[in-house]
Amino acid sequence: MDNKPVSTACILDGDAVRVWHEASDERLKRALAQQGISRFLKQEELTDISYDIILVRPDTVIDAPALKALIDSPGVVLLSDTGNPVAAHASADVASLAMTVLTSGNISMVAGGLRAATSEELASTYWQALRKREIPYVMSVSKEAIRAVEWRMFMGTYKGATDFVTKWLWPRPAFYVTQFCAKYRITPNQVTSLSLILVFAALYWFYQGDWMLGLISAWVMTFLDTVDGKLARITLNSSKFGNVFDHSIDLIHPPFWYAAWGMGVMAGNYALEQSAFVLVMGIIVAGYVIQRIVEGISIAFFKIEIHVWRPVDTFFRQITARRNPNLVLLMAGAVAGRPDWGLIAVAAWTAISLGVHLLQIVQAALVMRREGSLVSWMAAREQG
Repeated sequence: MDNKPVSTACILDGDAVRVWHEASDERLKRALAQQGISRFLKQEELTDISYDIILVRPDTVIDAPALKALIDSPGVVLLSDTGNPVAAHASADVASLAMTVLTSGNISMVAGGLRAATSEELASTYWQALRKREIPYVMSVSKEAIRAVEWRMFMGTYKGATDFVTKWLWPRPAFYVTQFCAKYRITPNQVTSLSLILVFAALYWFYQGDWMLGLISAWVMTFLDTVDGKLARITLNSSKFGNVFDHSIDLIHPPFWYAAWGMGVMAGNYALEQSAFVLVMGIIVAGYVIQRIVEGISIAFFKIEIHVWRPVDTFFRQITARRNPNLVLLMAGAVAGRPDWGLIAVAAWTAISLGVHLLQIVQAALVMRREGSLVSWMAAREQG
């Protein structure tokens, strides 16, 4: 095999299928380009090569970790989730054989210079960016199975450690909205921009004491916050600016929502005593800031997000005092006609959650001192 990094690929002849409203062969080219492939050959040009090449069937979708692993693995014929050969990293002397294997679908032809491997064998199943353990998908696509393939791809973009609203309530409606956005070429940054408008709308209505209008704006914003990230990954349109734009909004707006809610309460019929109001708001805002600092400490000192250390930490991330669980508490107070109770509940849950996070940090420090490192339970299960 050529020791130089592979930089050339060929999408083999055949029928492409539209996936997420884009031809699967064009999607493959963009996915390969994001992995550093800079040159694409036609199938008839394969007879003249003298270097390693990536070969892929046009009716295939490959998750980014699996695609990267293939590029890093000379001599591999990559098998789909159902065991069909769909892609290969071949040297010049076995490129013709690899092409025959892929076009015929005959895995028994894999011989000298080639070996078959699944994505589970080839790629790490713990995806650090999404805080989860999952086998990267490699799928052959048919017109009859497009919806199932798109659903699998969509669910592959979900983080393993997140809140219960995002994890259990948003996926199905977010899938259809993401499809709509992909069809009409609505970009992730446009979705994020609409989210930002709704941040200010919720802020205004909370301040005015219009609880339901504010909650509707807030819940739609949190829903779109799910959609924009999924849309970026699904359409391969992630960018550094988009990532900073989205995460900056996520990081900054919650304390302002709580403050606006508190001011709305103080201007209404259920105003708290001044000292109680200061205490409640102090707990909420300080607790929010300290919890985010705790998360940063975990990454900086322990090289791991605290939410994926142990199964109990991942479970607690579903209900910890972050935006969506807190919105549930605020909504319960508003529905009961006591928005002040909602605010007090957020303060109480923030204090409890902060205590749990501080305990996690202490426990992590003790384990780090004893064992030298922390390993996510997801990655540990994989290694075991």
